[in-house]
Amino acid sequence: MAPADAYADAGSGPAPPADTGADDTLDLELPGELLALLGEDAPTAGNDRNRGAGAGPTAARSELLDRPADWRPVATSAGVFQLVPVRLERDLAVLSRWMNDPAVAAFWELAGPEAVTAAHLLPQLDGDGRSVPCLGVLGGVPMSYWEIYRADLDPLARHYPARPHDTGIHLLIGGVNDRGHGIGTTLLRAVADLVLDHRPRCARVVAEPDLRNTPSVSAFLSAGFRFSAELELPEKQAALMVRDRIHRAQL
Repeated sequence: MAPADAYADAGSGPAPPADTGADDTLDLELPGELLALLGEDAPTAGNDRNRGAGAGPTAARSELLDRPADWRPVATSAGVFQLVPVRLERDLAVLSRWMNDPAVAAFWELAGPEAVTAAHLLPQLDGDGRSVPCLGVLGGVPMSYWEIYRADLDPLARHYPARPHDTGIHLLIGGVNDRGHGIGTTLLRAVADLVLDHRPRCARVVAEPDLRNTPSVSAFLSAGFRFSAELELPEKQAALMVRDRIHRAQL
């Protein structure tokens, strides 16, 4: 899956100089392994993802990301927040509407009919569980879209010194009223904490927003990520953002 660009809100400003520490320059071998929402029950580890057109990844495959469907809601300064795995028949319309917002489309490049968004979601829903698309539900209201993915098993790993179990985040804030108030920063920190809490083998949460998307880069910085490097990806110049488990308490 080609990485999509994160869209968040936290002011703007140029990206800082790249971190040249040795931690991000080691070439390590990659591993061989490749809700409740509006009154509905969340999928469990023993159920296939329901997308309305066949079964998704099995419970065994969901182990690649330690079952995000089982991650419980968390309290944030913006309200109670939960990641809810996408179900195509339930969520396609709202996700397509968000993708057609010009501010989102500028970086995700998925504007168009619902079939365009569906074509982006289906490889994840029908895949091996290395990427899980989720709605972000804040105070009971779906307001953002997230992709939690195994960065070390993603094409992104060809462009940076990936480590086993690196976990990536893509994000967009769907509602205009939820942008520009620091909510993106709050939720990025919450989701990074969820990853670190539920994925004990993951030492780093990473992201690769478009360098042109200065509000997104700023949101990651404010959420405790550091700018590690500039990446030349096939579809964009990206900022490699890293949140380290070892520095979690300090940032």
